[in-house]
Amino acid sequence: MSKHSIQEISQLNRRQFLQATGIAGSGLLLGAPLAQAAPKAVPMDLISGADSSAEDFLRLNLFVELALDGTVRIVCHRSEMGQGIRTGLPQVLADEMGADWNKVQVIQGQANKEYGSQNTDGSRSVRNFYLPMRKMGAAAREMLRQAAAKKWGVSVDRISVDKHQLSDGKRSASFAELASLAAQEALPNLDKLKLKAKKDFNYIGKPVSGVDMPEFIQGKATFGVDVQLPDMVHASIERSPVMGGKLISVDDKEALAVAGVLAVEKIQGKPLPAAFNALEGVAVIASNTWAAQQGRKKLKLQWDLGANKTHGSKEYDQILAASHEKDEGSLHLYEQGDVKAAFAKAAHLVEGNYHVPYLAHASMEPPAASAIYKDGRCEVWACTQTPQSAQRQVAASLGINPEQVTVHVTYLGGGFGRKSKPDFVAEAALLAKQLGKPVKVTWSREDDIRHDYLHAVCDTQLKASVDKGGNITAWQGSAAFPSIGSTFGPADSMAGWELDQGFHDFPFDVPNVALKRRKINAHMRIGWLRSVINIPMAFANGSLMGELAAAANMDAKEFWLKSLGPDRNIKPRVDSYSNYGNKIEQYPYETARAKAVIERVCKNAKWDAPREKGVGFGLAYHYSFLAHVAVVAKVAWDGNTPKLLALYSVIDAGQVVNPDRVKSQMEGAMIFGTSIAMYSEITTLNGQVEQGNFDGYRLTRMNESPDIHTEIVEADDAPRGVGEPGVPPVAPAIVNALANAGGPRIRKLPIANHLTV
Repeated sequence: MSKHSIQEISQLNRRQFLQATGIAGSGLLLGAPLAQAAPKAVPMDLISGADSSAEDFLRLNLFVELALDGTVRIVCHRSEMGQGIRTGLPQVLADEMGADWNKVQVIQGQANKEYGSQNTDGSRSVRNFYLPMRKMGAAAREMLRQAAAKKWGVSVDRISVDKHQLSDGKRSASFAELASLAAQEALPNLDKLKLKAKKDFNYIGKPVSGVDMPEFIQGKATFGVDVQLPDMVHASIERSPVMGGKLISVDDKEALAVAGVLAVEKIQGKPLPAAFNALEGVAVIASNTWAAQQGRKKLKLQWDLGANKTHGSKEYDQILAASHEKDEGSLHLYEQGDVKAAFAKAAHLVEGNYHVPYLAHASMEPPAASAIYKDGRCEVWACTQTPQSAQRQVAASLGINPEQVTVHVTYLGGGFGRKSKPDFVAEAALLAKQLGKPVKVTWSREDDIRHDYLHAVCDTQLKASVDKGGNITAWQGSAAFPSIGSTFGPADSMAGWELDQGFHDFPFDVPNVALKRRKINAHMRIGWLRSVINIPMAFANGSLMGELAAAANMDAKEFWLKSLGPDRNIKPRVDSYSNYGNKIEQYPYETARAKAVIERVCKNAKWDAPREKGVGFGLAYHYSFLAHVAVVAKVAWDGNTPKLLALYSVIDAGQVVNPDRVKSQMEGAMIFGTSIAMYSEITTLNGQVEQGNFDGYRLTRMNESPDIHTEIVEADDAPRGVGEPGVPPVAPAIVNALANAGGPRIRKLPIANHLTV
C-alpha cells in the first residue's frame, strides 16, 4: 500500500498489524450467511471520530477493535453521503456490545470483500446489516464477558455489560481493564448469541447525533474533491458529447499554451455497452483544476458521433407513447379475469398516459477521484457509493487483479445512485498509469449533467374502470421505458425487477388486470436514481387513483382505503417477483400497514377539516424498498399559478435505528420529489443533453420549499428501506392536489412545462 495519505486518514501501524493478526486470535468473514474464518488485518481509513491516546488496538472481530484505554473502534463498511450510515450501523453495534457511545470511534472501511456487499444503494444498508451488526456487537460483548468471568472465577451468566462497564454484582471492571484478556478469547458461535431485548436498547431507536457533524460543520470533512496527494496533477476531461462517440482528431496547440497546462492525454473508450467504463475523451492535465478547465476550453476536437447522434427526446417521447398502440414489441406480463368485459360495464372509465422525463442525479458534489499507479498496483481515493465495484472496474481498466487495487472511500457530497457507477474512478486510474504520477479527476457540473447515467424516461399508459359502488373493476397497464440493462448488454425490454417497482405489484383489490411491457431501445447511459422505476410507476398509479376518485365523486382518502380491499398480504402477480432481494415471507406486503399510513398522514394534514377556496389536497401512497409511505400535498391555485404550500408524509419502515436521520431522509425525499414534480427535466437533441447546469436543470430552491411535516411509525419488526421510499409518492400527491384545487390535471412532468411555477 502506498505511503501517501490525506487529511484525517490513517492506516494500521506495524504494532497494530501484529496485534490484529496475533493477540486478537479471532476474525470474521461477513458474507451471506455469516461465517467464521481466520483473523485478517483489514486496512481501514480513519475519517472521523474521537481521537484516542492509545497506540494499541486489539481486534475482536472484523468490525470491532478495542484499545487498551477502552476506546472502541467500529468499522463502517458503507459510504456516507449524508444519510447518516456512519452513525447508524456503528450505533447498532455499540448498543449490542454495551459500549459507551462517547468512547466510540468510527472507522471507514476500504474496499474489501470480507465485509460483504459495500454497495451503498437500494435503501439496504440498515435493512441488510442490522442483524449482522448486532451479532458483531454481541460477539464482542461475549468476549468481554468471558474475560471477566475467567478473571473473577465466576459463571459468565453472572456478568452484565452496560456503558463500557462489566459487573458480576460484586465487582466491576471497565472495557480498558479487560481489553487484553478479551482479545484472547475465541469468537463465539454467532448463531447462538443472545441479543438484547428492545427494552434494553440504549441507542437503537434513539436520535443519536451524527459522528460526522463536527467535521461537516467545521468544514474539515474530506470529500472526493478535497483529496490532496504529493506531486499530484489535475485533470479535466472533454468526453464524447454523444454516447458511443469516437474521437477522430485532436488539436491541442492552444490548450497547451494555457498557463499551468502540462499535457494533453487521450482516454481510449470501450465499445458499447457503456457499463462502468471510462468514456472516450481527451484529458487536459495541469498543475491545478482551473488551468485544466481553461485549457480544455481551447481544445479543438473532431468526433464520429456514431449511431446515437440522431436521438432527440421530443421524438423519443412520441415513440414511447405510440408503442402502447402496437402489437409489435408488446410483451404480455400478466393477465387476470376479463378486462374488456369489465370496461364495457363500467360506470366510470379513466384512461391516460403518464410521463416522467429523463432525470439527472445532480448531487451537490460532482464525481471526483484521485489515483496513484506504481509497480503494477493502484491506489485510489473517491467519493464512491460502491468501493468494491470501483476496485473491480479499476482493475479491469488497468489489466491488473482487484487485489492490486486499494480503494479509499471519502465522504460523498450526495450520491442518489450516481456514485455507484465508478466510471470516474476508472478515469483517474487510467490517467495515473499513463502519466506515471498522482492524478485527480474533477468533474464540473456540466460534466455531471451531460454525462450522467440518466434515470430512464418513462411513459406508462393506464386505463381503469369503476362501478357505481366506487369499486375498481378492471386495471390495464402498458409500460415503455429504456431499461437499465441496456447499459450493460443487449436489452430492448425492461427487466423483471424494474417492473417489480410498482407496475404489477400495486396493492389494489382489482378482479380484472391486464399488463404489458414494450420493447424500447436505449440511446443514453441509463442508470438507477433514488427510487428508480418506483418514481414513474408511483406517478402513474397515484395520478390514476386521484382521477378515479374524482370520476366516482368520492373523497380521495376513502377511495384509496376502499380500493386497498380487505386486510391481507399482497401476493405477487409474477413468479419471479424480486421483493427487493428479500424473502416475501420475511417482508410481507401488508395492506393493513398501507391503510395505517394513509389514515395517519390524512389526520396530520387535517384532511377532513373545512378547506379554503382555491386550496386543494392531494393524496398518494406507494410501497417501495419494503417500506410504506403516504404523502399529502397542499396546493394553492389562483387560476394561473400553483403554489405548493405543504407536504405531509408518514413512513412505516419497521424498526428504525436513528429516528433523527430517518426524519432528515424523509425531509430530503420531499424536496427531491418536489423537484421531480415541479421542475426537473433532461432533454436531448442530436444525441446530446441540452442542459448543462442548474439554470437548465432546475431543482427546488430554499424559497420554493413547502412546509414539510413527517411522522415515523413505531414498529418492532425488521428494518425496511428508508433512503428512497419517501420520493415516489410526492409527485402524484402534488398533481392530485393541483387538480383538487381547481387547476389542470397534469399527466406529463414536470409541471413547469405547463404552468409558471
